[in-house]
Amino acid sequence: MISPRSGDAWITQASRDIARFDAELLLAHCWRRTRTRVLTSDEPVPEDVVACFEQAVRQRAGGVPVAYLLGRREFWSLDFEVSPAVLVPRPETELLVQRGLDLVVSPHATIADLGTGSGAIAIALAHERPHWSVTGTDVSTQALAVARRNGTNLVQDRVEWLHGDWYTAIAGRRFDALLSNPPYIADDDPVLSGDGLRHEPRGALSPGGDGMASLDTLINGAPDHLRPGGWLLLEHGTTQGDGLRARLVARGFTSVTSHRDLAGHERVTEGKLA
Repeated sequence: MISPRSGDAWITQASRDIARFDAELLLAHCWRRTRTRVLTSDEPVPEDVVACFEQAVRQRAGGVPVAYLLGRREFWSLDFEVSPAVLVPRPETELLVQRGLDLVVSPHATIADLGTGSGAIAIALAHERPHWSVTGTDVSTQALAVARRNGTNLVQDRVEWLHGDWYTAIAGRRFDALLSNPPYIADDDPVLSGDGLRHEPRGALSPGGDGMASLDTLINGAPDHLRPGGWLLLEHGTTQGDGLRARLVARGFTSVTSHRDLAGHERVTEGKLA
């Protein structure tokens, strides 16, 4: 048992089991203080904070993402609520948001984020373009509940949330752009059992098989839900770019291009409906 002591010394001991930065965040969360205040404090750590922190350390050592333990994750400089009902928003998905902002020039565009999860993509777009009409959909009612709360807190309910699997939620409607970060990991990929991902919702990570099923559904259905000249933008795995470009061209899309994330991997592929 670790006894209460000054914050910085205690974190050094805890970092034997988890990364130092994670430990700092978890201690700040348990103590209900900022990380800076914890690191500069000479106060003894209260017993209840000790208990909270030690439990969080055990969970983190077991692979639970820090974001789930904190209940928060920053994305696009916005503070999102997250829970095990949704994927943890990741920096590479900001590329998808940026491409949407770059491609859609209409000040009053209609946009759909399919499989919205925490609402990160939809809310980031609505935050940057207050006059856009943004819709977020998800098959998970639990995920939509998280997204709705984030929408209320971050963009004053300016996003429409709809329940349904891919295009069933927007039947009969057309948009200027469709964006999605769908499940795309192959079912036998060992990354699914690695640190962090094994605690995230499996259905939001992998559609099964070779990981292409959801991407194929989105590509095949997009022409029925895009206006002429509308864009489909998809996040995908690092080895799937070639296949996606070929599928988009075969489905009648033009200006098909893939973009690399900060690590140099192809991460987002887009196409324009002729």
